[in-house]
Amino acid sequence: MRPFTKCCCGRLHASSSAERLGDDSGWFGQMGNGLKKVMRITDTSGSNLEISVDQVGTDAIVRPSGRINVDSSPDLRDCLSAILSKESLPRAITVDLTGVPYIDTSGIATLIEALRIARHHQTIFCLEGLSGSVLRLFEVTGVLDLFEASACKGKVS
Repeated sequence: MRPFTKCCCGRLHASSSAERLGDDSGWFGQMGNGLKKVMRITDTSGSNLEISVDQVGTDAIVRPSGRINVDSSPDLRDCLSAILSKESLPRAITVDLTGVPYIDTSGIATLIEALRIARHHQTIFCLEGLSGSVLRLFEVTGVLDLFEASACKGKVS
């Protein structure tokens, strides 16, 4: 049995999407002024993805760290979906990709899906910390323009 760890969304996560259990307790919880819940996912291919979420006022900052690929993108999707499905939505969600050395098209699709849902809820959705091959993939695919048009032009870097 793989280890389960508390996630940003209040659910328990395993290394595979098929092994999910949950308690749906919410991601803000009763933790005082600030929030920091960390989710660590380890898959059998040897890649790790850690996702931390901080609440800063009415905003949420999501910081994935590690490779975002077909194996780990469902965990990022679950985390972002949980944040975007709560009754009290954050004013803005910033995904800081500074700690992401690699992202594939499934990871980009996850971010586009979250952007679409955020726009539907009139929540600002920003990316920051894009560099190297991650930035290059966003540029080559033309996806960077989608995020630059989402009211956070200064945030995409």
